[in-house]
Amino acid sequence: MTTDSIPVEHVLVVPTLLFHELGHFQGFTTDTERYLKTLLDPSYVSYRPRNEVEQDPSFKQLIPYCIFRHGEKVFSYSRGKEQGESRLHSKRSIGVGGHISSDDQFSGSNVYQVAMRREIEEEVVLESGFTEKCVALINDDETEVGRVHLGIVHIFDLEAPKVLPREKSIIESGFEEPAQLARDRDRYETWSQICFELL
Repeated sequence: MTTDSIPVEHVLVVPTLLFHELGHFQGFTTDTERYLKTLLDPSYVSYRPRNEVEQDPSFKQLIPYCIFRHGEKVFSYSRGKEQGESRLHSKRSIGVGGHISSDDQFSGSNVYQVAMRREIEEEVVLESGFTEKCVALINDDETEVGRVHLGIVHIFDLEAPKVLPREKSIIESGFEEPAQLARDRDRYETWSQICFELL
């Protein structure tokens, strides 16, 4: 489907009502298995035009939110004005990730993993070996952006602190201890503030 010849991105969503039936929370939960088994079930997900669901709180867009950690330090950066989500411009973040697109369905059997890797490769250059673990879900219904998204937090423990920005929108990046970053918590997007408690 196109609008004025511009392709409309279709992104993966689940009904917000389903999330509430599983157990609504504000902030984070580490009970990932309880939620993801249902939320990623193909019988519940659908792909809808991103421009529509960004304003429709009856759906939650599932977002892989990847944190890169080396030892006690985590990767953080500022979002420049070229970043896609205008509501997050100039905010700092410790998470890398984005939407699961309908195009990801054609790239492999595990659509979620394919989308997560694609988002990482689009945003940063990861030059280190790592181990990865899904550790939490984050929800924030108190902000306009949060009401239409549900974050799935992955921690990548790196062998070396080698993460470089690939996107122009990622600026002022580097590794620092979470306690140090949390001193400027008001400069960070809400999801990152929630994740400081996890770290």
